[in-house]
Amino acid sequence: MTKRKTLMSATRAATMSAITAAIMAAATVSGCAKKEAAKPQKPASVPVVVASVSQKDVPLTLRSIGNVESIETVQIKSQVNGQIMEVHFKEGQDVNKGELLFALDPRQFQAELKKAESMLARDIAQAKNARVQAERYAKLMQEGVVAKQQYDQFVSSAEADEATVAADRAAVESSRVQLQYTKIYAPITGRTGNLSINRGNIVKANDLPLVTINQITPIYVQFAIPEQQLSEVKRYMRSGKLRIQAISSGGQPQPQQAASTGAAEPSRESADGELTFIDNAVDPATGTIKLKGTFANKSHNLWPGQFADVVLRLSTQPNAITVPSQAVQTGQQGQFVFVINPDMTADMRPVEVQRTFNGESIITKGLQAGERVVVDGQLRLTKGSKVEIKAAAAGAAPMQAVPEPLS
Repeated sequence: MTKRKTLMSATRAATMSAITAAIMAAATVSGCAKKEAAKPQKPASVPVVVASVSQKDVPLTLRSIGNVESIETVQIKSQVNGQIMEVHFKEGQDVNKGELLFALDPRQFQAELKKAESMLARDIAQAKNARVQAERYAKLMQEGVVAKQQYDQFVSSAEADEATVAADRAAVESSRVQLQYTKIYAPITGRTGNLSINRGNIVKANDLPLVTINQITPIYVQFAIPEQQLSEVKRYMRSGKLRIQAISSGGQPQPQQAASTGAAEPSRESADGELTFIDNAVDPATGTIKLKGTFANKSHNLWPGQFADVVLRLSTQPNAITVPSQAVQTGQQGQFVFVINPDMTADMRPVEVQRTFNGESIITKGLQAGERVVVDGQLRLTKGSKVEIKAAAAGAAPMQAVPEPLS
């Protein structure tokens, strides 16, 4: 019994020692963890993309959506009845003024011309004979051989024959004109459209158009602006002609859609022209006024019926402070940008934006040229945040300005 008690006492002592050691070890670990937690953590830098604030001359423009239209459009029709013998052009071909387009069967008109010429020759002979007779009877009347009544009859007959000759000459000229109508020439320089009637078909005078010619060079672009901006346009017109740029999109997707879907960028062709027409009245239904610009269009970038983005340049604003538009954010206190300080921290700077142009915002207050602003990564920034400047993601679609509405 004594040995058993002694063994149990030793076992309890060993257990208590192990528990005490475990408690001391746990306390040591907890103390170390608290010390580690108490150490200050270094804040992580926010990766951002930045751009420099620029100072440059910026055009003052108005923007609208315009429609391209031909200065001259002609529907080619036959002026006589006949059969088409030859077509001297191909659909969609450019033709010059005076160029032969169609040839009709001329045989009937040639025969009518010869008939009219023969009648003219006959009546000329009769009129000549009547005039000679009238002159003879004039001498006889002076000699008292014939009565004046007979002389008057010969004079009237001669005058009637001369009138017949004049009518015959008109008939010959009419037949000659009808014969000329068997050849149809281009009345303007332009591009031919769809050929509606082919060779061998019978056509009627002033019936369906054979083809339509649209003048391509030069060409109009028609657009409208709100009546409130008319006085501004007129004011700048006093300084000289106003330049216009027309940008055709060709029905391609917008740049944002192309970037998100991975599609190719839209093909946008531009042409330069000048403002040549302001309508004489404001449309009361829409409160807008119609304007037209004339474009040389030598490269045929503009096409009749096409829609185009129109940029009317009024003047140039010198030494404007500009930043990319995506750098400007809107908060409860208004618009602001994040400016990168020399110590690589972000500063929230309030700004005043005058307008936008080609994806850039013109700043009137809050920034100076040469400063750097954040254009991507603003959502993770606060005032004083540490930043890390990174390059744009590889393969990202370049940003392209979307035409702005009139303002």
